[in-house]
Amino acid sequence: MSTPAPTTSATLLNGIAPLPHQGVIRATGEQASAFLQNQLTQDVALLPPGQARLAGWCNAKGRLLASFIVCKRSPQEFWLVCSRDLLTQTLKKLSLFVLRAKVKLADASDELALYGLMGDACQTIATSPSDSCFVAPLPPADNAPRTLWIGPTGSAPTHCPALPTTQWDWAAVRSGVVTLSAPVVEAFVPQMLNYESVDGINFKKGCYPGQEVVARSQFRGAIKRRAFVGWVDGPAQAAQEVFPAADPTQPVGLIAQAAPTPWSGTAVIVSLQLAHAQTINLRVGAADGPLLANLHLPYTLRDDI
Repeated sequence: MSTPAPTTSATLLNGIAPLPHQGVIRATGEQASAFLQNQLTQDVALLPPGQARLAGWCNAKGRLLASFIVCKRSPQEFWLVCSRDLLTQTLKKLSLFVLRAKVKLADASDELALYGLMGDACQTIATSPSDSCFVAPLPPADNAPRTLWIGPTGSAPTHCPALPTTQWDWAAVRSGVVTLSAPVVEAFVPQMLNYESVDGINFKKGCYPGQEVVARSQFRGAIKRRAFVGWVDGPAQAAQEVFPAADPTQPVGLIAQAAPTPWSGTAVIVSLQLAHAQTINLRVGAADGPLLANLHLPYTLRDDI
């Protein structure tokens, strides 16, 4: 799909942005790894300390309840970074599964500062964790590097230019990797957001809630929706439906994440029926709503998992 839209690129960004809309669930204890292994789509047991991975947490029907950047501080401590508007309910629901497991879950958001680094700023910090902070490379945006930095409240990376949080949010959308937020809870099976192609699912690990549905979707060719990065000629937000202009009664997609661009319009990640990926006239919110255009994939979908 093509249309005259602003030519924008996250490669223009450089600096450090605070991430107040992100929070952290801390999991600690001798069975923390085993507990998370039984809950998440990612293999946290094989994740080396000091590294981070994307992971989903699903309900029994394979629908995403939350997504995390899982940061393994040590074999007995994990930091789960998620959208702050989901944290309280996610912590409450996840705690119901603890039972007698030797693991403690807590909201550590007020104890930790989260920053995102873009461009050359990523080179100014160490790539390995210290005793007090954690550094995790994130998927690039328009091939521009992105890094997540977590440290004690009141601390921050130094010697970096300031970057507005709004521009970080725009770059996050441009990366094509969705951070689940409250408006779209239970809206997607992980593959509808391409999680298997961005290292968010491990198909070789043991069971977790919804695992059968996720595996069946992958190996029986049941994936009918995929996530695309696009641009909306106007305002847009997560959970808005997408319609073909020719059929105002039947939505064919759902916006998973959105952020205003630094120039005009809104950058979005939209989970779209594959049958409509080439539809010329897609609209947001209604068949006469703002135009959705410039759909593309910023990475290659994996066939061999």
